[in-house]
Amino acid sequence: MTQARKRLVSYSDTVYYHCVSRCVRRAFLCGKDSVTGFDFEHRRGWIVERMTELAGIFAIDLCAYAVMSNHYHVVFRIDTDQGSQWSDRQVAERWLQLFSGPPLVQHWMAGNRLDAAELARVSIYIELWRGRLLSLSWFMRCLNEHIARMANREDSCTGRFWEGRFKSQALLDEKALLTCMAYVDLNPIRAAMARTPEQSDFTSVQQRIRHPDNQQLRPFSGNSDEASGIPYTLKDYLELVDWAGRAIRSDKRGFIPAQTPPILNRLGMAPDELADFLNNKQDFPRAIGPVDQIRELALKLGGAFLKGTAISQRLYAKPA
Repeated sequence: MTQARKRLVSYSDTVYYHCVSRCVRRAFLCGKDSVTGFDFEHRRGWIVERMTELAGIFAIDLCAYAVMSNHYHVVFRIDTDQGSQWSDRQVAERWLQLFSGPPLVQHWMAGNRLDAAELARVSIYIELWRGRLLSLSWFMRCLNEHIARMANREDSCTGRFWEGRFKSQALLDEKALLTCMAYVDLNPIRAAMARTPEQSDFTSVQQRIRHPDNQQLRPFSGNSDEASGIPYTLKDYLELVDWAGRAIRSDKRGFIPAQTPPILNRLGMAPDELADFLNNKQDFPRAIGPVDQIRELALKLGGAFLKGTAISQRLYAKPA
């Protein structure tokens, strides 16, 4: 049964989330449709461009993404510290890049004199917008609605472009984060759209390989300071993706290289279980992480159970 987003998201437990959105009826509205012959590959570029634009406005960082022919994946980090430190003017400037805003705020931004009641109303708007600039739901709304309008305009039609709500998945620790990032970046290889990560168009891993200093993606910090970036090195991550990519290639199904990347040993993850997770289409668990953290999150969100316990038990099994 569909649940309210507030019962699926808890920033006090984790700031990392994996989101997925699919085209209506899973039609190929963002790629090449073999039935109709239409080619909408350029729309995949629209999605990447809009995502990076929004990441520069919201207090939300992009960790990984993959735009496929009929859906896309994205891994976010919510930067609650940054959002709380913005001044009122910075919040308004960011929000007004997306929406026109009420005339009262426009007068305030222009430096016009306002009375106490008007200033109080401006403060209410600012705090509302601050919360929205930290919201997964508003980020996805600004992304999906924008793409739907562009696609409908191009097709000279109206109606739904996306299949209902986006799905979200909480990533409760760094193991879950790196596992999910690799899962996202390997989507084109798993779908036989590319043979290697560097050939995987419209993915974050391709951007990291081509532009290691890419400012549009959350960087790898190479240390344990999570505030400065993802607490591993880019080299570690690329080794992990390369290892997993070799394991799931269609011409080498079931092949696990004898030499696994050192990062797996540091993460304490079982190579066979990780390869199996990355090689198979997942039934979208609501959370991935240590089982005790999943149970704790479920209680905080008002439930007794969150889908993802069984998968996490396998992923977090101690390597043999």
